[in-house]
Amino acid sequence: MNWKFWEKKEETKQKPKSALREWWDAILFAVVAATLIRWLIMEAYTIPTPSMENSMLVGDFLFVSKFHYGTRTPRTPLQIPLTHQKIWFTEIPSYLDWVQLPTYRLPGFTHVKRNDVVVFNVPGIAENNYPNMNSSTWIDYPVDLKTNYIKRCVAIPGDILEIKDRQLFINGEAQPNPPEEQLSYLVTSKDEINERNLEKLDIDPDDYSFQGRPETNKVLYQMFLTKAKVDELKALPYITSVVEDYRTHEGPDARIFPGTKYTKWNGDNYGPLTIPKEGMKIVINDSTLFTYGRTIKDYDLNKDVKIEGDKLLIDGKEVTEYTFKQNYYFMMGDNRHNSLDSRYWGFVPEDHIVGKGFFIWLSINKHGSFLNKIRWNRFFKLVK
Repeated sequence: MNWKFWEKKEETKQKPKSALREWWDAILFAVVAATLIRWLIMEAYTIPTPSMENSMLVGDFLFVSKFHYGTRTPRTPLQIPLTHQKIWFTEIPSYLDWVQLPTYRLPGFTHVKRNDVVVFNVPGIAENNYPNMNSSTWIDYPVDLKTNYIKRCVAIPGDILEIKDRQLFINGEAQPNPPEEQLSYLVTSKDEINERNLEKLDIDPDDYSFQGRPETNKVLYQMFLTKAKVDELKALPYITSVVEDYRTHEGPDARIFPGTKYTKWNGDNYGPLTIPKEGMKIVINDSTLFTYGRTIKDYDLNKDVKIEGDKLLIDGKEVTEYTFKQNYYFMMGDNRHNSLDSRYWGFVPEDHIVGKGFFIWLSINKHGSFLNKIRWNRFFKLVK
């Protein structure tokens, strides 16, 4: 027994941390905090392509909200923090797919609505390996590591979508077009347009392509333009004509989803098409399998699915009716004729939704001069 309990114990002196240990602790804390913020609250993205112009511009840096729709739980836990598919600046995978967990979504305070600008993992394997054309080397990424796309949600589960002569209809009602919507036009000028003039018109190399000289004193361009820009071009003395690009709506497009077996659809004339909804039931036949078969097989949370002719087999048993297990969405770019979207690769499953575009925090014009490299007017602009 200690009879001197009243005596003050000698304090144990802790050895001070080394500078290296303090740096390590600080870095570890920063990585953990950044990983949690990136997973739970917000993640930074950049716009690499012009498919959403002029609503979103190439070089826009934006924050995407995870808490609007609810954060997804990780499916691929064996991954280097703060990476996506590959280790930074290398071709080395940043993950191991040995463990794949079920996906759940934490509660959010809203859901995906029509006209929301949404970031999602693009479903198709071809899109995830673009521009690699060698399908034998394609990588089938886990859902949470598929390539991120940003598009506008134009149809939600249960909607009937149709496009007639470029006009979008949902459930039979014409929808308002994006205010900065761009479409493809054929522009004829008397001679090649000087790059300086194109720059003054705010038409950068992502917005046009040289199509050739059909005859003397005629130069043809394809341009992706807003209606306001069309009027501006028509007023110029060296522009001969600005007309709609007939190629976007002439005949069936072999690239279109779900294909041309039963349809003659293209990007300007499409549908009607019903967007699958959780609990929606369809009768299985050759026609419905043509439209929904790939979705059922690859994305609707089934393990053993086979399609044999006009028959659907699940777990080895033929199914004559099918009920969808999750919701799906239809996404399109505002730059309607320069966007690889749901018209070409199909529905976006709910478990592929990443978050809602929130606000732009930086915008860099890669084609701008030194003094015009940064688009100051886009700082902290809300995504609409």
